Amino acid sequence: MAPEDLLMKNFLPNLSNEQLLNVLSLSEDATAVHVSEDAVIQYANDAMIAFWGKGRSVIGKSLEEALPELKGQPFIELFRRVWNEGITIKGTDTPAQLEVNGELQTFYFDYEYRAVKNEEGKTYCILHMAKDVTELVLSRKREQGLIEELRAANEELLAANEEMNAANEELTESRQQLMELYEELNDRDIQFRSMVKQAPIGICIIRASDLYIQEVNNAYLELVGKQRREIEGRTIWAAVPEAAEAYAPIMSSVINTATAFIAKEHELILIRNNVPEVVFVDFVYEPITTDETVTAIMVLAIDVSDKVRARRGVEEMEERIRLAVEAAETGTFELDLVGRNMLTSSRFNTIFGFDQDVSWRTIVNAIHPDDWVIREQAHAKALINGKLIYEARVIYPDLSIHWVRVQGKVYYDKNGKALKILGTLLDITNFKRLEQQKDDFISIASHELKTPITTLKASLQLLEKLKDEPASPLFPKLINQSVKSMQKVSSLVDDLLNVSRSKDVELQLNKTTFNVSEFLEKCCSDIRLAAKYNLTIQGDNHLSVFADEHAIDQVIVNLVNNAVKYAPESLEIFLIIEQLENTVRISVKDTGPGIAADKIPHLFERYYQAKPGGFNKSGLGLGLYICSEIIKKHNGKIGVNSVIGEGSTFWFTLPLE
Repeated sequence: MAPEDLLMKNFLPNLSNEQLLNVLSLSEDATAVHVSEDAVIQYANDAMIAFWGKGRSVIGKSLEEALPELKGQPFIELFRRVWNEGITIKGTDTPAQLEVNGELQTFYFDYEYRAVKNEEGKTYCILHMAKDVTELVLSRKREQGLIEELRAANEELLAANEEMNAANEELTESRQQLMELYEELNDRDIQFRSMVKQAPIGICIIRASDLYIQEVNNAYLELVGKQRREIEGRTIWAAVPEAAEAYAPIMSSVINTATAFIAKEHELILIRNNVPEVVFVDFVYEPITTDETVTAIMVLAIDVSDKVRARRGVEEMEERIRLAVEAAETGTFELDLVGRNMLTSSRFNTIFGFDQDVSWRTIVNAIHPDDWVIREQAHAKALINGKLIYEARVIYPDLSIHWVRVQGKVYYDKNGKALKILGTLLDITNFKRLEQQKDDFISIASHELKTPITTLKASLQLLEKLKDEPASPLFPKLINQSVKSMQKVSSLVDDLLNVSRSKDVELQLNKTTFNVSEFLEKCCSDIRLAAKYNLTIQGDNHLSVFADEHAIDQVIVNLVNNAVKYAPESLEIFLIIEQLENTVRISVKDTGPGIAADKIPHLFERYYQAKPGGFNKSGLGLGLYICSEIIKKHNGKIGVNSVIGEGSTFWFTLPLE
């Protein structure tokens, strides 16, 4: 340094701290001085105070305390780094959220945080300088936005030009295609009209706006029974007025809703060739739309009268068959021979003793084991000749046994393989019981008639030998024996005749009014004369009935004879008279061995004989059956109450006088 410079330096005045602060306060650049790592504000010029918008009350406060809105922003942490690390941190166009006049606003700053160090290199303050560049940043952003918008507009303009060029090319091409399409449409219209005319089903095209018929083919003309001149050039309901009432509302709905209407087997009356005819038609009202507006209705129709009448004929036949099957109480089944599945009717299940559908195996297992072979042989034979028929016993869940008759037909495929069996099932339990009773009756009748006839024959043969000795002591005995045999034969024959008479609908009862007690006093004279049994009359002696006295006498005699026959130790037999509402009940009571409960339901069946334990009496098993039929013809009821070891009471009712 030159001497004169050194001399000048020595004579320059040093500025005081206050002077220095005054100088800084005049700077237009925002300046502040901070101390400590909390950035306590030691000094801030007017420009910085204006930035902060807080006033000079911030002097002496930490930056976070003075500007609490900076919490969560990076500036407080940056100050701490500058203090601790002794570095300088700068930033440009940096956004900051400051609260000015009570409103939080975004500003942009260029700033510098500079650590000021002492001779030892230790930071003793931070020089904070900032410049508000908010307007500059915002202006730059606006400029950038305008540039971007301009660029986008240019790109859009270029694209629009390209699209316009392409549109012009497409327009030219479209015009060409439109011409070709028009020609094709015209060809198709010609083809469509040709197809309509030649279609095998009736087609009629109707304009939606006024229902004017635009096109109609020959099949439609034939369906409605009209000539073309009667249809063309007219509205649909003027051409076919007989259908207007039912179908005009439907066509209007199709036009309004653009929803097709499909009809199956509609029955209507058409005037065909001036003659009303009932026809069945399948038809469709199909809307034809243009720009979502219905412009026409296409009617497609076909006459299905023959099909409907044929099907109804089949249905009527099936119904007749069903009614016949139900009347015959016949069950039906379909057996799938391939899958071994079986479809059965409810009646079939009932006959087999089930109240619901069961598997094929369950049905097979219900057949009596002794009849399995019969079933298997019948099925094997059916696969050969196509016909299934057999009878077998079925065991119900309650272990009762019933008889069934199975009949069916086998159906085969084109290769001759058996596919299924369709058949019927009939409960023949009663038939089998009657058949058994018939066989028993023939056996019993033969036996019963043989004995008195043999005795009569022997007596007559002896009388033949003694005819020349009328004084022989054997003569009266043989005659008496012959008479008894004839009476026995006569009694058996009477029983047989009474069965026929009791079932004869032409049999007229000779009804009179008589006192029941007096009637009982006179009946059963042979029992009374024998004097072995005492007939005791109990009950109301004043009751009278309106009935055939001879027929009721036959009933009482039969019941009393049964008491004598099956309860021989019951020497007293009670004849009881009671009034039950509008009827009189007459009972025959004994104190014999009684009748088993399982036999009681069958006592009034034809040819049935109870045969209680210890006794095996002769007879045809017709007596109680005849009694039952006589009482039924009097509109009465008949029954029995019995307890084993205590006796039996047979009763019947008759209407009061």
